[in-house]
Amino acid sequence: MSYFLGYTPLLLSLFVLIISLLCYFYYAKDKKAAMTGSWRVSENTLHLLALLGGWPGALYAQQRLRHKTQKTSFRVVFFLSVLANCSGVVLLHSHDGQKLLRVAMNSVDSALIRYVDSDRARLPLLFITRLRTR
Repeated sequence: MSYFLGYTPLLLSLFVLIISLLCYFYYAKDKKAAMTGSWRVSENTLHLLALLGGWPGALYAQQRLRHKTQKTSFRVVFFLSVLANCSGVVLLHSHDGQKLLRVAMNSVDSALIRYVDSDRARLPLLFITRLRTR
């Protein structure tokens, strides 16, 4: 929604979508491992993915798969990561956050220009980083 309101670039929205899908996949993998008694995904990995922006996928996986919903210590850390992400979104919607985001996106643009050799690969990536609604 933040992208459609013009506050965040498409690249950030795509990142959250991809990390959410990845997070859901890891929850499903851990659920299957728990049921079969095989090697589990560490809770730290699940928390890191949620903290990096994958919490919507994690929340959906918890409800759909009925996984990681009983352990209180896990849920507390998970909801702290949700709170941190929501705080970050609020920051991005502030004036100072917009300035910070512009600096970060300019750094991404500079890195793409410096390290991606092919114009054919660089141009679509630059288009995505610069794509905003306002």
